[in-house]
Amino acid sequence: MGTSATKEPPLAALLHYGPVVLQNPLSREEFVALSGQFPELRMEREADGKVTVMSPVKKGSGRRESGVIFFVFLWYYQNRKGEVYSSSTGIELPDGAIKSPDCAWVSDERLAELPGDADEDFLRAIPDFLVEVRSSSDRIAKLKKKMVNVWMKNGVRLGWLIDPYAEKAWIYREGKEVEEVRGFEGRVLTGEEVMPGMELPLIELKR
Repeated sequence: MGTSATKEPPLAALLHYGPVVLQNPLSREEFVALSGQFPELRMEREADGKVTVMSPVKKGSGRRESGVIFFVFLWYYQNRKGEVYSSSTGIELPDGAIKSPDCAWVSDERLAELPGDADEDFLRAIPDFLVEVRSSSDRIAKLKKKMVNVWMKNGVRLGWLIDPYAEKAWIYREGKEVEEVRGFEGRVLTGEEVMPGMELPLIELKR
């Protein structure tokens, strides 16, 4: 008797066509349970409970994200200050939303405010610094809104939004106008006063 081929779960199959927004809002507890059931998927929860489920990133996006993390972690390795987090980390905001940047760094001062058992929960410290790298399924306008209305609004001190397809980057600084960077050749983003000495050569993220 032959065996039938293993079928993909319906949710995983749908994700081949892009992010999926769940119809019904989820409570925090329901979101925790769902993310635990599908640990291979990336999920974000809005303050109103709306949940977006995203598929694992493709080869090129994964390479670029890992490149960003390398340069940020290299700075951490040399300085041993704060902690670095990957895109798998859920950051719980004061309004109840749970979001995941592609890379984040939190200072020792902000980490000191967390309870002793914080490792077993979502990160509840607002990053001092973070990076969002556009993937092929991302709309740049939506990412810009996320940078302003989610990250900077909640106290991020320095943020980078990087579009490797258009070879553009936007630098968000606390209390200042957004700076646009055009072209990757010879351009280097820096950690400025937030992470002095940290550098990312944009050419490393070229498609």
